[in-house]
Amino acid sequence: MKIKKTLIETQQIENRVKELAAQINRDYAGITEPLVLVGVLKGSFIFMADLCRYLTIPHVVDFMAVSSYSHSSNATKASGNVRIIMDCRENQQDRDVLIVEDILDSGHTLDYLIKNFKSRYTKSVRTIVLVKKKTRMSYPVEIDYLGFEIPDVWVVGYGLDYAEKYRTLPYIAELGE
Repeated sequence: MKIKKTLIETQQIENRVKELAAQINRDYAGITEPLVLVGVLKGSFIFMADLCRYLTIPHVVDFMAVSSYSHSSNATKASGNVRIIMDCRENQQDRDVLIVEDILDSGHTLDYLIKNFKSRYTKSVRTIVLVKKKTRMSYPVEIDYLGFEIPDVWVVGYGLDYAEKYRTLPYIAELGE
C-alpha cells in the first residue's frame, strides 16, 4: 500500500485544531473542575497533543485503548464487539468528559464509549473527532466538535495508520494500491 494523494495538508490541520480548541475554550469557560480529555489510543495521540497545546481552560489528559476489530486477516472488518483494552486512570464522576477520537467510521466504537462514560455518572460527555467518513456511519452518534469530513477511503497520517505504518505523517492522505 502506498500514499495515493494528500487529502488534508499540515497547515489545514493546524488551523482547524486551533479553531476547535478556541470553540472548546468558549464552551467550557468558567468550569470549576478541569475538563477530562480522554484520547482513544493509538490514533488520537497526535491530535490530542496538538489540541491540548491550544486549550486555555483547566484540563487533564487521560487515555484509553479499545478494540472493535477482529484479529483476522481482514483488519478492516469490525467484529461487532468493543473491548476496553486499557481504561482511564482519572475519575470521571461528576466531571465533564471530552472523548478525543481520530476517526469516525461506522460510529460503533464512539457510540459504545459515549454510553460507557455516561454510565460513570459524569457531569457531561462530549465528543471531538478529527475526521468523519461521509457515508459510513451506521450508528447515530452525536459529534460535538468535528475537524474534517472525508470521502469513504482508507486514510493515514496525523495518528491514523495502516498496519502501524504512516501514523506520524504530518498530513492526512488517502492510501491506495
